Amino acid sequence: MDTVPHLDFIAAAYAAAAFVVAALIIWVALDYRAQRRALAELEMQGFTRRSASSRSDRAMEQAEEQV
Repeated sequence: MDTVPHLDFIAAAYAAAAFVVAALIIWVALDYRAQRRALAELEMQGFTRRSASSRSDRAMEQAEEQV
């Protein structure tokens, strides 16, 4: 079998798959940062998570950095 005629299609498929996976990784990383920021803002306003008994140390550090 001669795979040369199909090589362009195979390369394009791998490139498209790699692009989609990279885009998803970037999207998840950016969303993670946004959610952490939103959580820190809520904790600074006094809202707490059920799993945390008080404000987290990280939220307090971020609040001090902003001042």
